[in-house]
Amino acid sequence: MTFFDRDAIQTFRFVRCGFDPATGVAELAYAFDDGPELVETVTVPGAPFALEGARAEAVERALRLLHLVAGVSYYKAAVPPRIRIDGYAIDAATAGLLEQVYLNGLGEFAYRNGLDLHGRIRFPSEGEGLAATPALGLSPRALVAIGGGKDSLVSIEALRAAGVDQTVAWIGGSQLIRTCAERTGLPTLNIGRALAPALFEINRQGAYNGHIPVTAVNSAILVLAALLSGAGQVVFSNERSASYGSLIVSADGSVTNEVNHQWSKGWAFERAFGEHVERAVAADLHYYSLLRPLSELAVARQFAKNDHYDAHFSSCNRNFHILGEKPAQRWCGLCPKCHFVFLALAPFMPKTRLVRIFGRNLLDDAGQAPGFDALLEFQDHKPFECVGEGRESRAAMAQLAERAEWREDALVARFAREIRPQLDPAELALEPLLALEGEHRVPAAVWERVRANFAA
Repeated sequence: MTFFDRDAIQTFRFVRCGFDPATGVAELAYAFDDGPELVETVTVPGAPFALEGARAEAVERALRLLHLVAGVSYYKAAVPPRIRIDGYAIDAATAGLLEQVYLNGLGEFAYRNGLDLHGRIRFPSEGEGLAATPALGLSPRALVAIGGGKDSLVSIEALRAAGVDQTVAWIGGSQLIRTCAERTGLPTLNIGRALAPALFEINRQGAYNGHIPVTAVNSAILVLAALLSGAGQVVFSNERSASYGSLIVSADGSVTNEVNHQWSKGWAFERAFGEHVERAVAADLHYYSLLRPLSELAVARQFAKNDHYDAHFSSCNRNFHILGEKPAQRWCGLCPKCHFVFLALAPFMPKTRLVRIFGRNLLDDAGQAPGFDALLEFQDHKPFECVGEGRESRAAMAQLAERAEWREDALVARFAREIRPQLDPAELALEPLLALEGEHRVPAAVWERVRANFAA
């Protein structure tokens, strides 16, 4: 490959996209300026697919949406000032959605790389908006994203209890996720995704690198997979805490910015993307998060009701990275996700069960204080991770400080001694954080069946 000169690049191109119904392979091609193609593939099991008429047209629309959203993995390598779409045109509404996804989804990336992307990301468009797409007669079956952590397992069990037909789906070769998916006993769909090999070489040559809105990409992949399999629902498991970012405080103590590591798990993305799918892909394809009205603590309470997955699940981010995983040790015990999941589950399950899951008591290790301080937003901002709000962590820790089995542990005792006196006691109550509240896109018939279960 020719040398990649990040700063000399002027244009990012969406070159072409195609889907082969005989093999189930989608090709997504990109390029910088007039350079070589970067070709990503997505493989949906179940081929050959019989596509004709309105369904074939919807698959083509979903394929283009995936092409446009997945391009964020490549665009970020140089963030050039121009974007070009070869081969097809998009309307202004689609361009607006993509600009939201790229700007907000690359928020942490921009912050860490010292970049200002405001006003830089402009997708070319033609016309204000396309006519609404028709319904396809999709089945009510749900394609449920499973990530191997507690949240998706709570959704799966809630839908099971509500009698919703579902297939659990994941992207990539994670053995840990496969084990969790098989543990559900439900039909599974493992979708393959292979990034363009040249991307890794570009990274070695000095490309910008960093966090991308991976949930946005996975959402677009599952929309395509749902159409191919005839499912009428694409279900994620993002709770309301995902909508809140990390507040960046300057040296003088003023808040200068909010950066949301998990923006594409938040309500703003869910609403915009879900409405776009129904308007521009298929009118009866419903995209939503089942857990949106729940806080992280409410999700933890639901998970604690069932020990079926204790020996199989993991939310540890060190188990999930682009070049593989180390599933032999499901919890590293050191990362923000381990810290938060341990703290969130602690008020809702016996201490012996929680320690058995993690293999140790994280709250009785004084060396872990900085990690938990960040969760509490004490002398630090919330970590750039998919963790709950600071007020949730503070309420959980305050709850443990009142319990005999926890109060002597090093970090709980330190909280009671040094941190709690600085906090407003009225803001440490656990119960208000367990209430179901806020906007959501869960279809009324489904919400009616799961709501009582979530409220209990």
